Amino acid sequence: MNISEKARLLSGWIDEAECITCVCHARPDGDAVGSCAAMTSYLRQCRSKDALALFPDSAPASLDFVMGHADHVVADADLARAQARLGRTDLLICLDFNTMSRAEGLEQALRSCPGRKVLIDHHQSPALQDFDLSFSSVSVSSACELLYSVLMLMPDIQSDATRLPAAAAAALMTGMTTDTNNFANSVFPGTLRMASELLAAGVDREAIIDRLYFCERPNRLAAQGEMLSELMHILPCGAAVTVLRNDFYKRHALLDGETEGFVNMPLAVKDVRLSILAKEEEDGRFRVSLRSKAGVSARLLAAERFHGGGHEQASGGKIIIPADVQSADLVRHYVEDVAARFMQENYCNN
Repeated sequence: MNISEKARLLSGWIDEAECITCVCHARPDGDAVGSCAAMTSYLRQCRSKDALALFPDSAPASLDFVMGHADHVVADADLARAQARLGRTDLLICLDFNTMSRAEGLEQALRSCPGRKVLIDHHQSPALQDFDLSFSSVSVSSACELLYSVLMLMPDIQSDATRLPAAAAAALMTGMTTDTNNFANSVFPGTLRMASELLAAGVDREAIIDRLYFCERPNRLAAQGEMLSELMHILPCGAAVTVLRNDFYKRHALLDGETEGFVNMPLAVKDVRLSILAKEEEDGRFRVSLRSKAGVSARLLAAERFHGGGHEQASGGKIIIPADVQSADLVRHYVEDVAARFMQENYCNN
């Protein structure tokens, strides 16, 4: 089926459904929150449905404005309600993840959900067998851009962005903005077309930019300064490696999500082509974020050495102790060695 046929099928399923739940991946970012909020808002306001956004865990406080007053549940804060909701859901819409394992603690509850399952996602290698209907494309900037295309095909929207609820339109713009790093990467012709149409529909982009980028706490700026001046190591191969330990978060009293975007900063250096940020987690593992400039595959390195994957220029993974590294104290050496070998073997003549 083409996207128009799939959209008609989805619209029919929405008509039939009595309980619809929208869910995204764990540690939700702007695209995950934006797509969930936008779909929930559309379903409630345009289709008069019992729709709820379900997050596996909390999103950064900087994204609180996206949800507005939309009904939502954070599973790690109210697991009983999340499980009860999934148990009576007859249409589950999964946004911004390609496999249910990305919902981590909610994975089994999602798999056990009795309702039809729909995927709307822009990552590579989706687990299509887990879904009854899939909208999947890597030729878009974000899940929000793909969702926008789907919503434009809904019979009550008819390609007119002014018919979207204001909250949904703003959420879509927010998610697309964050996933492109404010139009710095992963921008397609459809991305700019979507932005133009949403602006024409009345979305206040300046207000969104202000909330995303100009409402920082001094703590975050101080942490950023230490990261850039002391913790970022630029290797001769053109890779920048940053390792953030738990004491770094305590020292700056950082909130969840306040290091979002730190991995992009080293790419401002002319000779840096790859940025790797490893963040220590409470369970002793390290969460790894990778970003690269055109011509260097962050996705390949994430898959080969960090148990992960993603997009060519934006990927993620993890370091498991002691399976990958004997101790946390050796993580920096490990990442630097991996980065140097990867760059030398694949891009030393580029």
